[in-house]
Amino acid sequence: MSVIQSVTASESGKDLLSRFQATRAQSEQLCKPLSPEDMTVQTMPDVSPSKWHLAHTSWFFERFLLQELAPDYRVFHPRFDYLFNSYYFTLGQMFQRPRRGLLSRPGVSEILDYRAHVDAAMATLIRERGDEPAVARLVILGINHEQQHQELILTDIKHVLGSNPLWPAYHDKAPSTASPPEALQFHAGVDGIHSIGYQGDDFHFDNEGPGHQVLIRPHTLAHRLITNGEYRDFIRDGGYQDPALWLSDGWSTVQNEGWNRPLYWGEDLETLFTLAGPQPLDPHAPVCHVSFYEAEAFARWAGYRLATEAEWELAARQQSPQGNFQDDGLFQPRGLEKDRGKLGQLYGDVWEWTASPYAPYPGYEPPKGPVGEYNGKFMCNQMVLRGGSCATPQDHIRASYRNFFYPHSRWQFSGIRLAKDLPG
Repeated sequence: MSVIQSVTASESGKDLLSRFQATRAQSEQLCKPLSPEDMTVQTMPDVSPSKWHLAHTSWFFERFLLQELAPDYRVFHPRFDYLFNSYYFTLGQMFQRPRRGLLSRPGVSEILDYRAHVDAAMATLIRERGDEPAVARLVILGINHEQQHQELILTDIKHVLGSNPLWPAYHDKAPSTASPPEALQFHAGVDGIHSIGYQGDDFHFDNEGPGHQVLIRPHTLAHRLITNGEYRDFIRDGGYQDPALWLSDGWSTVQNEGWNRPLYWGEDLETLFTLAGPQPLDPHAPVCHVSFYEAEAFARWAGYRLATEAEWELAARQQSPQGNFQDDGLFQPRGLEKDRGKLGQLYGDVWEWTASPYAPYPGYEPPKGPVGEYNGKFMCNQMVLRGGSCATPQDHIRASYRNFFYPHSRWQFSGIRLAKDLPG
């Protein structure tokens, strides 16, 4: 996650309130299928309870806007600032992240009251001051921040439900089986000296800039994502037992964690858990819930490599962000419907691991003040992912968007696209 850099005048004004309200309503809609018990569970430190996400996104608006810009605002509860701060140490201490699942109270009902309290005050603030650029920037930051947590609501509850031996379903929208894809084709990527990073004045996060030049060597990119069936071939060929395929840290992780298949796959390699409950494994759908280590090992086994983020971005700029996103309501990757002689599945379905470490672009400076903690301090020991997933809101993604996770992480909808160097 990162912090807002810019916003155009078209994103402020009278439409801001409706956009704010629609975003807030969507977060609650995503939680409608859940029981209060579902919304309280935390299955690992990376996962937060659903009700925590609802509260934290409210805390963000309360702390960064209402307490700073609305003199008459009354905080909902004096201890919520401690409970629902995530990692902003410049604002004070916070309840430990790995222990969020121990908070049986406040309950879901009280958190929904908290959201209503914040929403009413925010509506007044936006009506009165939403045309002010400084206010609009913070509101839009809060909206985009909440969209990130909408994705986390889905990925986190999948881990919660997938950790239950009953494998309960979140919804009943089981994905249909995809048609067999064409064999992998490789298309020449953009090479030479080019600028990457956000190119414009609309909203973007600080880690997307500043724009800068990069030298890209000749290469090719696979025309689609790697499928479950192709990854299963890697498993059956002993991929998880061959240390020659793995980075040292990856091999240690495989040994220590006992990995032998992607997260949510059954031992028979024929079933997997989805948010529609247990389903037959579709061999033609994109493989997902693999770590960077697994993605890199598969690429090595296949005789290829992962794309760099610069290679990916320059390819993605040539297409609009169309694909299988949260808006479709499936929350599961789909197979490539039709090959059209171009790169497919660049957006949506799964976040694509890249070979690029998450580091600041040349000339990057974190913003001053508490919002500077949003992103800059995390630029170490993580890898960049691109493209969004089936849990990402479609209007949240763009070619320059940089996601990042630790290389062992795999509870996100993360998958694989291959690349290869060309002579020259």
